Order: sequence, then structure tokens, then C-alpha cells
Amino acid sequence: MNFSKSCIAAVALLATAASAQAETRVTYKSAKTTSSYYQMAVQIAEAMKTASNGDIIVTVEESQGSVQNVMEAAVRPGNYVFTTPPALVRLAKAGKAMFEKRANPKFTEIRALFPIPSLTMHFVVADDKGIENFADLEGKKILIGKGSFGAKEGAKYLKLFGLEGKVELANVELSNAVPALKNGQIDGFVTAGSYPAPNVIEAAAGTGVNVLSLSEDQITKTKRTKLVIPAGTYAGQDADINTTSLPVVAYTTTQMDNATAYALTKNYWDQKAKMGEGAAWWNGVDKGLMSNISGKIHPGALKFYEEAGFDISKAQH
Repeated sequence: MNFSKSCIAAVALLATAASAQAETRVTYKSAKTTSSYYQMAVQIAEAMKTASNGDIIVTVEESQGSVQNVMEAAVRPGNYVFTTPPALVRLAKAGKAMFEKRANPKFTEIRALFPIPSLTMHFVVADDKGIENFADLEGKKILIGKGSFGAKEGAKYLKLFGLEGKVELANVELSNAVPALKNGQIDGFVTAGSYPAPNVIEAAAGTGVNVLSLSEDQITKTKRTKLVIPAGTYAGQDADINTTSLPVVAYTTTQMDNATAYALTKNYWDQKAKMGEGAAWWNGVDKGLMSNISGKIHPGALKFYEEAGFDISKAQH
């Protein structure tokens, strides 16, 4: 009897060990818990668990920003995945700007996995104010917020387009932009987020808005990546909107084995449409965003892209 119990215990222990060995654990460093990018990370974690039948477990970690994510790539062991604009990875590898005094040879081991929704600039104005282009913003009251990427870009664009000092900047929190627009406190607001942006959807449905389109010359002046928001994305939007974006990519390092990188990348693209049913921002991700990835893609991810017929450049190999 005792022997039988011992056998059962040993078998149970072996089964547990085998299960633990089969399970792949991944750390996904994202953004602040209040951001849309943290929500995306949670959705990716759920998608990975579903697609792998529980064999891949992704733990989402909050981050204070993309620079922190890149810095940790030099010291984090194992399956570390993080999100950041490709430009920061380039700076880290070159030891420039914010990485000048924190250069690390480990940054050269960073490898891309897949693109996620880009930070997309939206210049949103009430549709009854006669604002059809940026020149029409002169004399208007616009909310650009403070401290965020969108606020900095908004201020930069106003200066680039000759509107510095000609637009009244509203002293209202960006979180109050939609009600402020609705009650006439402001004529418009600037926001940067993955499209379709929830606050723009709300404003378009409840108030009626125009989202301004940038000219090719204006896009060139910004030195940002062009992005087209298709017609019909927002209520009342009859034409495509040409705007700018800051690409964002999920990266890992060479410490991740090829099989894990392959599984993560395949599962991501396989689950993207399903994720898009629950959150429309995933519908803005397609094969075209692959060109935003600068530098090398992880060999495991490359294997998937080659099998799936993606157009991958020589520089990405």
C-alpha cells in the first residue's frame, strides 16, 4: 500500500515537472497601466495563452516609458519582450542621445519580433467651426495637453506650420477634451494614440468632428512616418486622413531561443484578427508596418515571416 502511494506520488511529481518544462514563460514590458499600450499587452498575453493552449504564459509588467524598456534589455535574462519605437533602439545601439552615458554592448543583441499599433497623430476639431486645414486654426482655442508625446508633437507641428503664438492653447486636461469640445470650451484638441483612438471615436459620435489631414509637404517637415487613416474609420469621415505616426514594435534579445520567437510571432499574427474584434486598434496593423522595423528581426520570427510570405528587407535579416 505504501509502495503504491509512493509510486503515485513519484508519477505526479514527474508529471508536474514535465508540465513545468513544457511551459514557456515570457515577460512583456509594456507601458503605464493607464495607457492603451498596457491594454494591448494584456490582450497579447491572453492571445498567446489561447493560441498555445496554455503552453506560453506571458506576464505583463508596467513600465514608465520606452527608454526604461530599452535599458532593461541589457540586463534582463531569458524571454524578455518589450515595446518601443524603433528610433530608440537605433539610438541605444549607437550610444547616442539619452543612451550616450549609458551605452552597453548588450544593446546590439536586441532583435525585433512584430509591429504593434503606431502612435498616430490626430488633430481633431469641431465640424461646425469652419476648420478645414491647419491655416484655419489661427485664432482658435486648441487643447494639446502637457508632457505626453502628443502634446510635444502638437506644439512642434504648430511651430513648423507657422502657427506658434497664433493659436490659443487651452488649459484643460486632455482627459476632459471630449466634454470640453462638446460644450464649446475648445475648438479642437490634439491626441496621439493607436487608431481608431477611443477619445476620437467618442467625439465623432457625440459631437461631430473633422480630423485634419496633413499635406505631403507638412508630413515631410515633421520628419515622422506617414500613416493613412482609412475613410470610414470615424463617424462622418468620408475620406482618407493623411497624418503622421511614431511606429512601435515588440522586441526581444538574442537570449530568446528560435522556437519561442517563432511561436510568439506566429501566434501574434494568427490571433490579430480576433484581437481586432475586441479592440479596433489591432485592425490598423498589417504587413505594411513591417517596413517600419529598422535593424534585425529575430531569426525565429524571420522563419515565420519567410514561411508566411512577408516582404522582408536584407537589412532586417
